[in-house]
Amino acid sequence: MADFNFTPSDSSMFILTGIPGLESDHIWISIPFSTVYFIALLGNFTVLFVVGKEKSLHKPMYLLLCMLALTDITTSTSFMPKALCIFWFNLKSITLKGCLTQMFFFHALSNVHSAILVTMAFDRYVAICNPLRYATILTNARIAKLGLVGLIRAALFILPMPLLLIRQPFCANRIIPHTYCDHMAVAKMSCGDVTVSRLYGLGMVFILIGLDVTLIGLSYGLIIRAVLRISSKKANHKALNTCSAHICVILIAYPLGLFSSLTHRFGQGIPPHVHIILSNVTYLIPPMLNPIIYGVKTKELRDKVVKYICRIHSPHATDFKPT
Repeated sequence: MADFNFTPSDSSMFILTGIPGLESDHIWISIPFSTVYFIALLGNFTVLFVVGKEKSLHKPMYLLLCMLALTDITTSTSFMPKALCIFWFNLKSITLKGCLTQMFFFHALSNVHSAILVTMAFDRYVAICNPLRYATILTNARIAKLGLVGLIRAALFILPMPLLLIRQPFCANRIIPHTYCDHMAVAKMSCGDVTVSRLYGLGMVFILIGLDVTLIGLSYGLIIRAVLRISSKKANHKALNTCSAHICVILIAYPLGLFSSLTHRFGQGIPPHVHIILSNVTYLIPPMLNPIIYGVKTKELRDKVVKYICRIHSPHATDFKPT
């Protein structure tokens, strides 16, 4: 997917400046960025490890949680290693091929992340509105197929973004004021007409994210209607509590992402360094918080994580047998 058809003239290099205006502070800025990134990796790999090891967690809900963790890892890893290379080693150059490859994977993985959130909303809808048929409607195989559909959708809709920029003429000044190759940041480097590319990128934001948010809203509308029909307050609270982690993840992901995307296109009055910091934070904070939210809100997962932590601190505890 990443091997695009480049012409010989495309071998020129771009320069990623990092955070414009704050170059002298890159080392200090890297401390919170790298800390958040490594916490995100630790949290999400822990989720993958625990769910993979525990057969009792091999259920659709936890399969979705693993898919979410995997997209959190890959999305943040699609741009953070390069950003840290800029901050730590001043390695700012990147080829056009590398730039467009990074752009494709970053935007595609972000879109897969959104598709998984939609599937998780559908999972909660079935669990609350049709609990008796939950096991037959949402099997592990069906969840895997829905994940594959999300991956194919992302690849098909995001691939035109780098393809539209391949044959664009780029100006002599190929300095991108960013930590990674964002679509709009690269498009602004072109000396040609990038109207189609700009409109396509904006259209993908509104169409794909708009569709996903609409589907999530529809799912929760039906969930609320079903919950209001339950006479027991205890049952109401229990039903809504099963959705609380997913709602928190949604409220973190979509407002931040949409605000960052729109300000990058229309916020000309906002200082460049604010744009760049916001872009990085938008795709770093959710991967760090998501495993924490699900770990706190999901008792079954929390208990299993605690069990493995206790094993690490007391490796011989499981070998002890009372007489």
